[in-house]
Order: sequence, then structure tokens, then C-alpha cells
Amino acid sequence: MAEGIWVFNGIGSHFPSGVFTSQALAEEWIAKHKLTGTLTLYPIDTGVYEWAIGKSVFKPKEDRHKTSEFIGRFSSAYQEHYHYEDGKT
Repeated sequence: MAEGIWVFNGIGSHFPSGVFTSQALAEEWIAKHKLTGTLTLYPIDTGVYEWAIGKSVFKPKEDRHKTSEFIGRFSSAYQEHYHYEDGKT
């Protein structure tokens, strides 16, 4: 089992609408409410920016890659994630 927290973001949402300890619990909730959006596994106790650098899937190449604004908006397609439409993958 991967170490992390599963976070669901509904389509067009700026904030998560659910946080789960397992993918199975998240998928039950998504199916129950027929939700559309993305379920993503986030690392615990570290930012995605540091996680991606540590996994060698991102390397800051420009000065802007080290700014607070960039780090605060950083996400990685390398995180395990799934897309749902009307509660189904």
C-alpha cells in the first residue's frame, strides 16, 4: 500500500471536497454521489515539489522554479491519480 492520502477534487473546484485514507473509501464516496473529478494520492509530511524532486521526476531548471508562487502551485502528473465521470473511472 502506498503511503499517502487520497484527495478528491471535483471538476472546476479550487479546493478538495474529500480526503481519504484509502482509495477504496474514496471510490465508494465518489460512486455514491456520482462525482466528476480527480482522485490523487498525495505524499504525507512533504510537499509535492520536494516529493517530485526526490523521485527525480522534476528538476528545477529556471530561477522561477524556485519561487514561492511556483512551489505553491506545483503539482505532478507522476502522482498516482484517477479521473472520474459521474462516479465512474
